[in-house]
Amino acid sequence: MDVRIGVTQTPREIEVELPEGTDTDALAARIEQALAADNGVLWLTDRRGRRVCVPAARVAYIEVNTASDERRVGFGAVLR
Repeated sequence: MDVRIGVTQTPREIEVELPEGTDTDALAARIEQALAADNGVLWLTDRRGRRVCVPAARVAYIEVNTASDERRVGFGAVLR
């Protein structure tokens, strides 16, 4: 599962590849809990064991996608 986090005042996104089998509902609950707190911090651990911390006050958006075998290239073309 891939997670992309947009950070305010930063042109780049943070991309984290989570381990296979990550519970999407539990992840959404953790994200909501971190964003709801005044000084919330979102901690994610990628599939290699690296930890990423993002202060909730700096989060612009979070996109959660399940990883697929299809890879898009160019303007959304699908190679098969």
